Amino acid sequence: MPTSRTTRRRLLTGVIGGAAALALTACGGVKTTSSGGGDGKYPTGNIEFSVGASAGGSTDLITRALAQGMGKELGVSAPVLNKPGANGALNAKELQSAKADGYKIAVQNASLFTITPLTVSPAEATKIDSFDVITGVSRDDYVMATNSQSGYKSIEDMKKAGKTIRYGTTGVGTGAQLASALTFKTAGVEATAVPFDGGAPALTALLGNQVDVSTMQIGEAIENIKAGKLVPLAVFSDQRIPYLPDVKTAKEQGFDVLVTQYRFLTAPKGTPEDVKARLLEAAKKTFATPEYKKFNEDNSLTPMEVSPQEVLSSLQKDTATYKEQLSKYGISLAG
Repeated sequence: MPTSRTTRRRLLTGVIGGAAALALTACGGVKTTSSGGGDGKYPTGNIEFSVGASAGGSTDLITRALAQGMGKELGVSAPVLNKPGANGALNAKELQSAKADGYKIAVQNASLFTITPLTVSPAEATKIDSFDVITGVSRDDYVMATNSQSGYKSIEDMKKAGKTIRYGTTGVGTGAQLASALTFKTAGVEATAVPFDGGAPALTALLGNQVDVSTMQIGEAIENIKAGKLVPLAVFSDQRIPYLPDVKTAKEQGFDVLVTQYRFLTAPKGTPEDVKARLLEAAKKTFATPEYKKFNEDNSLTPMEVSPQEVLSSLQKDTATYKEQLSKYGISLAG
Protein backbone atom coordinates (compact mmCIF):
# COMPACT_ATOMS: atom_id res chain seq x y z
CA MET A 1 0.00 0.00 0.00
CA PRO A 2 1.43 3.43 -0.89
CA THR A 3 2.72 5.54 1.97
CA SER A 4 0.30 8.41 2.71
CA ARG A 5 1.35 11.97 1.93
CA THR A 6 0.81 12.91 5.58
CA THR A 7 3.24 10.23 6.75
CA ARG A 8 5.83 11.16 4.13
CA ARG A 9 5.57 14.83 5.11
CA ARG A 10 6.08 14.00 8.78
CA LEU A 11 9.11 11.91 7.90
CA LEU A 12 10.58 14.64 5.71
CA THR A 13 9.89 17.30 8.32
CA GLY A 14 11.59 15.18 10.96
CA VAL A 15 14.62 14.43 8.81
CA ILE A 16 15.19 18.04 7.79
CA GLY A 17 14.49 19.33 11.28
CA GLY A 18 16.97 16.83 12.68
CA ALA A 19 19.60 17.84 10.15
CA ALA A 20 19.17 21.49 11.12
CA ALA A 21 19.56 20.61 14.80
CA LEU A 22 22.74 18.65 14.11
CA ALA A 23 24.14 21.50 12.06
CA LEU A 24 23.36 23.95 14.85
CA THR A 25 25.11 21.72 17.39
CA ALA A 26 28.13 21.34 15.16
CA CYS A 27 28.36 25.10 14.72
CA GLY A 28 28.17 25.89 18.40
CA GLY A 29 30.65 28.74 18.06
CA VAL A 30 28.88 30.45 15.16
CA LYS A 31 27.80 34.02 15.88
CA THR A 32 24.05 34.52 16.01
CA THR A 33 23.93 38.29 16.04
CA SER A 34 22.19 39.93 13.08
CA SER A 35 24.99 42.02 11.67
CA GLY A 36 24.90 42.46 7.92
CA GLY A 37 28.02 44.58 7.81
CA GLY A 38 29.62 43.17 11.00
CA ASP A 39 32.97 41.52 11.40
CA GLY A 40 32.97 39.47 8.23
CA LYS A 41 31.38 38.66 4.94
CA TYR A 42 27.69 37.76 5.07
CA PRO A 43 26.57 35.44 6.48
CA THR A 44 28.37 35.29 9.81
CA GLY A 45 25.54 33.63 11.71
CA ASN A 46 22.40 31.55 11.44
CA ILE A 47 19.75 32.48 8.86
CA GLU A 48 16.20 32.03 10.13
CA PHE A 49 13.55 30.84 7.65
CA SER A 50 10.03 31.46 8.91
CA VAL A 51 6.86 29.78 7.61
CA GLY A 52 3.45 31.41 7.77
CA ALA A 53 1.67 28.03 7.80
CA SER A 54 1.44 24.85 9.83
CA ALA A 55 4.02 22.08 9.55
CA GLY A 56 3.34 19.48 6.86
CA GLY A 57 1.85 21.73 4.17
CA SER A 58 3.47 22.67 0.88
CA THR A 59 4.89 26.01 2.04
CA ASP A 60 6.46 24.31 5.05
CA LEU A 61 8.09 21.55 3.02
CA ILE A 62 9.32 23.91 0.31
CA THR A 63 10.84 26.17 2.95
CA ARG A 64 12.59 23.27 4.66
CA ALA A 65 14.03 21.93 1.42
CA LEU A 66 15.24 25.38 0.42
CA ALA A 67 16.64 26.15 3.88
CA GLN A 68 18.56 22.87 3.95
CA GLY A 69 20.15 23.56 0.57
CA MET A 70 20.86 27.24 1.10
CA GLY A 71 22.25 26.69 4.58
CA LYS A 72 24.67 24.17 3.14
CA GLU A 73 25.69 26.51 0.32
CA LEU A 74 26.22 29.43 2.70
CA GLY A 75 27.96 27.35 5.35
CA VAL A 76 25.57 28.25 8.19
CA SER A 77 22.67 26.69 10.02
CA ALA A 78 19.24 27.64 8.65
CA PRO A 79 16.56 26.81 11.25
CA VAL A 80 12.91 26.84 10.15
CA LEU A 81 10.24 28.28 12.43
CA ASN A 82 6.51 27.80 11.84
CA LYS A 83 4.40 30.89 12.55
CA PRO A 84 0.95 30.07 11.14
CA GLY A 85 -2.00 32.40 10.98
CA ALA A 86 -4.12 34.44 8.57
CA ASN A 87 -2.76 32.80 5.39
CA GLY A 88 0.76 33.88 6.27
CA ALA A 89 -0.13 37.48 7.17
CA LEU A 90 1.05 37.17 10.78
CA ASN A 91 4.42 35.84 9.72
CA ALA A 92 4.69 38.50 6.99
CA LYS A 93 4.01 41.28 9.47
CA GLU A 94 6.77 40.02 11.73
CA LEU A 95 9.17 39.66 8.81
CA GLN A 96 8.59 43.16 7.47
CA SER A 97 9.44 44.55 10.91
CA ALA A 98 12.68 42.56 11.16
CA LYS A 99 16.09 44.06 10.61
CA ALA A 100 16.92 44.14 6.90
CA ASP A 101 20.20 42.30 7.15
CA GLY A 102 19.47 38.92 5.55
CA TYR A 103 19.26 36.92 8.76
CA LYS A 104 15.47 36.56 8.70
CA ILE A 105 13.86 35.54 5.40
CA ALA A 106 10.77 33.64 4.27
CA VAL A 107 9.17 31.84 1.37
CA GLN A 108 5.81 33.55 0.86
CA ASN A 109 2.65 32.62 -1.04
CA ALA A 110 1.28 34.61 -3.96
CA SER A 111 -2.24 34.35 -2.54
CA LEU A 112 -1.29 36.53 0.42
CA PHE A 113 -0.72 39.39 -2.00
CA THR A 114 -3.23 38.62 -4.77
CA ILE A 115 -6.27 37.20 -2.96
CA THR A 116 -6.13 38.00 0.76
CA PRO A 117 -6.19 41.79 0.05
CA LEU A 118 -9.60 41.20 -1.55
CA THR A 119 -10.95 39.97 1.80
CA VAL A 120 -9.69 42.73 4.12
CA SER A 121 -9.50 46.51 4.23
CA PRO A 122 -6.63 48.27 2.40
CA ALA A 123 -5.08 49.11 5.76
CA GLU A 124 -5.04 45.45 6.77
CA ALA A 125 -3.70 44.08 3.47
CA THR A 126 -0.13 42.80 3.26
CA LYS A 127 1.72 44.66 0.51
CA ILE A 128 4.51 43.19 -1.59
CA ASP A 129 6.37 46.51 -1.58
CA SER A 130 7.05 45.90 2.13
CA PHE A 131 9.53 43.20 1.06
CA ASP A 132 12.43 42.56 -1.26
CA VAL A 133 11.81 39.57 -3.54
CA ILE A 134 14.95 37.47 -3.92
CA THR A 135 13.72 34.93 -6.47
CA GLY A 136 10.71 32.97 -7.61
CA VAL A 137 10.65 29.38 -6.30
CA SER A 138 7.90 27.10 -7.61
CA ARG A 139 4.27 26.74 -8.67
CA ASP A 140 1.83 24.44 -6.94
CA ASP A 141 -1.44 23.71 -8.74
CA TYR A 142 -4.74 23.16 -7.01
CA VAL A 143 -6.97 20.09 -7.09
CA MET A 144 -10.50 19.75 -5.74
CA ALA A 145 -10.95 16.31 -4.20
CA THR A 146 -13.53 14.38 -2.23
CA ASN A 147 -13.43 11.41 0.10
CA SER A 148 -13.84 8.15 -1.82
CA GLN A 149 -16.92 7.39 0.29
CA SER A 150 -18.83 10.47 -0.93
CA GLY A 151 -19.77 8.99 -4.30
CA TYR A 152 -18.90 12.19 -6.20
CA LYS A 153 -16.93 11.77 -9.43
CA SER A 154 -17.30 15.26 -10.93
CA ILE A 155 -18.45 18.80 -10.24
CA GLU A 156 -21.74 17.93 -11.93
CA ASP A 157 -22.33 15.14 -9.39
CA MET A 158 -22.28 17.70 -6.58
CA LYS A 159 -24.81 19.80 -8.45
CA LYS A 160 -27.13 16.81 -8.74
CA ALA A 161 -26.80 16.01 -5.02
CA GLY A 162 -29.29 18.75 -4.19
CA LYS A 163 -27.67 19.72 -0.91
CA THR A 164 -25.36 22.38 0.46
CA ILE A 165 -21.77 21.28 -0.05
CA ARG A 166 -19.34 21.92 2.79
CA TYR A 167 -15.94 22.56 1.27
CA GLY A 168 -12.63 22.81 3.06
CA THR A 169 -10.02 25.37 2.08
CA THR A 170 -6.51 26.16 3.26
CA GLY A 171 -7.73 29.44 4.76
CA VAL A 172 -9.67 32.65 4.16
CA GLY A 173 -8.21 34.63 1.27
CA THR A 174 -6.36 31.68 -0.26
CA GLY A 175 -6.30 30.30 -3.78
CA ALA A 176 -8.06 27.19 -2.50
CA GLN A 177 -10.98 29.32 -1.31
CA LEU A 178 -11.09 31.39 -4.50
CA ALA A 179 -10.99 28.37 -6.83
CA SER A 180 -13.76 26.65 -4.86
CA ALA A 181 -15.97 29.72 -4.57
CA LEU A 182 -15.72 30.50 -8.28
CA THR A 183 -16.44 26.88 -9.21
CA PHE A 184 -19.52 26.51 -7.03
CA LYS A 185 -20.86 29.92 -8.07
CA THR A 186 -20.53 29.26 -11.80
CA ALA A 187 -21.87 25.71 -11.39
CA GLY A 188 -24.89 26.87 -9.43
CA VAL A 189 -24.03 24.68 -6.44
CA GLU A 190 -25.02 25.80 -2.94
CA ALA A 191 -21.86 25.61 -0.85
CA THR A 192 -20.34 26.74 2.44
CA ALA A 193 -16.63 27.28 3.05
CA VAL A 194 -14.85 25.68 6.01
CA PRO A 195 -11.41 27.32 6.29
CA PHE A 196 -8.42 25.58 7.84
CA ASP A 197 -5.00 27.00 8.60
CA GLY A 198 -3.04 25.27 5.85
CA GLY A 199 -3.13 22.19 3.66
CA ALA A 200 -2.33 19.59 6.32
CA PRO A 201 -5.41 20.21 8.53
CA ALA A 202 -7.62 20.57 5.43
CA LEU A 203 -6.46 17.16 4.24
CA THR A 204 -7.04 15.59 7.65
CA ALA A 205 -10.60 16.95 7.73
CA LEU A 206 -11.34 15.58 4.27
CA LEU A 207 -9.97 12.14 5.10
CA GLY A 208 -12.11 12.17 8.23
CA ASN A 209 -15.29 13.12 6.29
CA GLN A 210 -15.61 16.38 8.22
CA VAL A 211 -16.16 18.20 4.89
CA ASP A 212 -17.63 17.01 1.58
CA VAL A 213 -14.79 18.23 -0.61
CA SER A 214 -11.60 20.20 -0.24
CA THR A 215 -9.34 22.16 -2.55
CA MET A 216 -5.63 21.77 -1.84
CA GLN A 217 -2.32 21.88 -3.61
CA ILE A 218 -1.75 18.73 -5.65
CA GLY A 219 1.33 17.84 -3.64
CA GLU A 220 -0.75 17.74 -0.49
CA ALA A 221 -3.36 15.37 -1.90
CA ILE A 222 -1.69 13.23 -4.55
CA GLU A 223 -0.55 10.32 -2.38
CA ASN A 224 -4.04 9.83 -0.98
CA ILE A 225 -5.45 10.13 -4.50
CA LYS A 226 -3.10 7.41 -5.69
CA ALA A 227 -4.01 5.29 -2.68
CA GLY A 228 -7.70 5.56 -3.57
CA LYS A 229 -8.65 7.40 -0.39
CA LEU A 230 -9.48 10.59 -2.28
CA VAL A 231 -11.19 11.14 -5.64
CA PRO A 232 -10.02 14.16 -7.66
CA LEU A 233 -12.86 16.18 -9.18
CA ALA A 234 -11.00 18.96 -11.02
CA VAL A 235 -7.72 20.83 -11.34
CA PHE A 236 -7.63 24.60 -11.78
CA SER A 237 -4.80 25.01 -14.26
CA ASP A 238 -5.06 26.07 -17.89
CA GLN A 239 -4.15 22.56 -19.04
CA ARG A 240 -4.11 19.14 -17.39
CA ILE A 241 -1.36 18.54 -14.86
CA PRO A 242 1.32 15.95 -15.71
CA TYR A 243 1.15 14.65 -12.14
CA LEU A 244 -2.61 13.92 -12.56
CA PRO A 245 -3.01 13.51 -16.33
CA ASP A 246 -6.44 11.85 -16.15
CA VAL A 247 -8.06 14.60 -14.09
CA LYS A 248 -10.03 17.13 -16.11
CA THR A 249 -9.55 20.84 -15.61
CA ALA A 250 -12.47 22.90 -14.37
CA LYS A 251 -12.44 24.58 -17.76
CA GLU A 252 -12.89 21.23 -19.52
CA GLN A 253 -15.96 20.65 -17.37
CA GLY A 254 -17.47 23.96 -18.46
CA PHE A 255 -16.30 26.21 -15.62
CA ASP A 256 -13.82 28.97 -16.50
CA VAL A 257 -11.81 28.88 -13.28
CA LEU A 258 -8.03 29.32 -13.42
CA VAL A 259 -6.24 29.70 -10.08
CA THR A 260 -2.68 28.67 -9.22
CA GLN A 261 -0.41 29.11 -6.23
CA TYR A 262 3.22 30.10 -6.54
CA ARG A 263 5.88 31.00 -4.03
CA PHE A 264 8.92 33.23 -3.84
CA LEU A 265 11.73 33.97 -1.42
CA THR A 266 11.55 37.31 0.38
CA ALA A 267 13.53 39.45 2.80
CA PRO A 268 12.63 42.66 4.67
CA LYS A 269 12.57 45.79 2.51
CA GLY A 270 15.95 47.49 2.26
CA THR A 271 18.11 44.37 2.53
CA PRO A 272 21.59 45.26 1.16
CA GLU A 273 22.22 44.37 -2.48
CA ASP A 274 25.29 42.26 -1.68
CA VAL A 275 23.27 40.23 0.85
CA LYS A 276 20.46 39.67 -1.65
CA ALA A 277 23.03 38.61 -4.23
CA ARG A 278 24.45 36.02 -1.82
CA LEU A 279 20.97 34.67 -1.05
CA LEU A 280 20.10 34.49 -4.76
CA GLU A 281 23.35 32.67 -5.53
CA ALA A 282 22.68 30.13 -2.78
CA ALA A 283 19.10 29.64 -3.97
CA LYS A 284 20.17 29.07 -7.57
CA LYS A 285 22.79 26.54 -6.52
CA THR A 286 20.15 24.76 -4.42
CA PHE A 287 17.68 24.72 -7.34
CA ALA A 288 20.34 23.03 -9.49
CA THR A 289 21.04 20.14 -7.12
CA PRO A 290 19.66 16.67 -7.89
CA GLU A 291 18.21 16.52 -4.37
CA TYR A 292 16.13 19.66 -4.81
CA LYS A 293 14.97 18.68 -8.29
CA LYS A 294 13.82 15.34 -6.90
CA PHE A 295 12.06 17.16 -4.08
CA ASN A 296 10.05 19.13 -6.65
CA GLU A 297 9.09 15.96 -8.51
CA ASP A 298 8.20 14.06 -5.34
CA ASN A 299 5.92 16.91 -4.24
CA SER A 300 4.33 17.63 -7.64
CA LEU A 301 5.87 21.10 -7.85
CA THR A 302 6.61 22.99 -11.06
CA PRO A 303 9.80 25.11 -10.91
CA MET A 304 9.15 28.87 -11.16
CA GLU A 305 12.69 30.03 -10.53
CA VAL A 306 12.20 33.45 -12.11
CA SER A 307 13.47 36.97 -11.45
CA PRO A 308 11.93 39.34 -8.89
CA GLN A 309 10.56 41.44 -11.74
CA GLU A 310 8.70 38.44 -13.18
CA VAL A 311 7.27 37.61 -9.77
CA LEU A 312 6.02 41.17 -9.30
CA SER A 313 4.49 41.20 -12.78
CA SER A 314 2.59 37.95 -12.08
CA LEU A 315 1.30 39.28 -8.78
CA GLN A 316 -0.01 42.45 -10.40
CA LYS A 317 -1.72 40.59 -13.23
CA ASP A 318 -3.35 37.99 -10.98
CA THR A 319 -4.62 40.60 -8.53
CA ALA A 320 -6.45 42.41 -11.32
CA THR A 321 -7.91 39.17 -12.72
CA TYR A 322 -9.20 37.87 -9.40
CA LYS A 323 -10.70 41.23 -8.45
CA GLU A 324 -12.58 41.34 -11.74
CA GLN A 325 -13.90 37.78 -11.33
CA LEU A 326 -15.16 38.34 -7.79
CA SER A 327 -16.92 41.50 -8.90
CA LYS A 328 -18.45 39.77 -11.93
CA TYR A 329 -19.97 36.94 -9.90
CA GLY A 330 -20.74 38.94 -6.77
CA ILE A 331 -18.56 36.73 -4.57
CA SER A 332 -17.23 37.78 -1.17
CA LEU A 333 -14.31 35.86 0.29
CA ALA A 334 -14.46 37.57 3.67
CA GLY A 335 -14.55 35.07 6.53
